[in-house]
Amino acid sequence: MPWCLPWKCPILALGKIWRRIPTPNRPTPRSPHGSATLADTAVIRPATEADRPALYEICLRTADNGSDASHLYSEPRLPGFIWAVPYQAVVPDFAFVLDAGAGPVGYVVAAPDTAAFADRLEREWWPDVRRLVGGLTPHTANDERVLALIRRPETKDPAMLADYPAHLHINLLPLFQSSGWGRRLVETELAALRAKGVPGLHLGVSAGNAKVIGFYEKLGFREIARPASIYMGMRL
Repeated sequence: MPWCLPWKCPILALGKIWRRIPTPNRPTPRSPHGSATLADTAVIRPATEADRPALYEICLRTADNGSDASHLYSEPRLPGFIWAVPYQAVVPDFAFVLDAGAGPVGYVVAAPDTAAFADRLEREWWPDVRRLVGGLTPHTANDERVLALIRRPETKDPAMLADYPAHLHINLLPLFQSSGWGRRLVETELAALRAKGVPGLHLGVSAGNAKVIGFYEKLGFREIARPASIYMGMRL
């Protein structure tokens, strides 16, 4: 007996267990009529369950500090198991995608209460994921790191969560980076969090990624902690 029915399982419904994500046709910067770029005509909308394959792929193709990380993972869904799809699955009201017409090309996801989200993942997400990757042999350092996080997820400082309980992740395919859509995605998420009365949020940034740090500073974030990486926060 399988441990869940394929059409009812939020993970297996995406395809065979180790089948590589198919690569869709890549959008080109200019529309077929040459009148406007795809970035000009894209729209932000709520993410749906049907977007999960795209969330896995976008997460993979931006997991190397914004660049394609396909060569760093032997199972292409590994980064998305942590930093993308569980948000749409568990807190869908805080998952949004940038749709350029042929499907998502970026996303922003958030958890309004990080501690409560972690508890729900332990009940609703990690058990299936752990069974799914239980037989996977890591072949890269990134495989090992992500599998370790799946087995034992990162915990956050309770003092930081008291003031900044929410957190978010945002990723855009390279064609849509530096186009203004990153700001609009974050602003969409901030509006959703404020509407629910969330008092503050945090996010992690690599200390060496000055461009990304500057992006968040322009949005109003400031450094609030510096353990292994920098945590930036914003009061809402």
